[in-house]
Amino acid sequence: MATLEIRDLHVTVADKEILKGVNLTVRAGETHAIMGPNGSGKSTLAYAVAGHPKYTVTSGSITLDGEDVLEMTVDERARAGLFLAMQYPVEVPGVSVANFLRTAVTAAKGEAPKLRIFSKDLKESMAQLQMDPSFAQRNVNEGFSGGEKKRHEILQLELLKPKIAVLDETDSGLDVDALKVVSEGVNRFSAAGETGVLLITHYTRILRYVKPDFVHVFADGRIVEAGGPELADKLEAEGYEKYVGKAGV
Repeated sequence: MATLEIRDLHVTVADKEILKGVNLTVRAGETHAIMGPNGSGKSTLAYAVAGHPKYTVTSGSITLDGEDVLEMTVDERARAGLFLAMQYPVEVPGVSVANFLRTAVTAAKGEAPKLRIFSKDLKESMAQLQMDPSFAQRNVNEGFSGGEKKRHEILQLELLKPKIAVLDETDSGLDVDALKVVSEGVNRFSAAGETGVLLITHYTRILRYVKPDFVHVFADGRIVEAGGPELADKLEAEGYEKYVGKAGV
């Protein structure tokens, strides 16, 4: 069973400390929601786990199934089973969605999937995400709407089947219909209970469709409160104001 463990994590960006001692464990079969105001460090946590070079870990540890994630390169983290769905997916001109995805699956799994099987899986996943089949031949995210970009992120998730998925504000910029489709994709991914999900969000609306097992409140680079799904309802009613300046847990 996959386990991501984050212990006393401190992270700086441009010599400014953003994360100030984060402790978190995500196990297979669990969905964790990270919530908090803008600037609290939620996305910094996501990019530190993924290995973005802009984010410097000054102390603490990240392990996946006991292996030191901080010693891994970005591609090694992906092969180990970590996945990041970005808040602002980038365009990749000149590379089709189908070629991009098959290359990603090959890199993550260490061998190329049989074309016939891959094409079948791709077609089925796109249908479930209500993506037009023609998108497979379009350049990655080029000219895509916000909802189309987020569907493509979930398409990657479903085909790569990582151990732990970190979803950074996947609900950002989605209308209600797109939010439902994307949420259904996340639920399909987590349904087998063999993977863990770390869902980072500012609003509670996605939690109406993706039910978290645990909710963690971020403020000033720390987790300041943790609880079950009921904590999200509390945040919806009361907001984040009382957490600003609160010491971490």
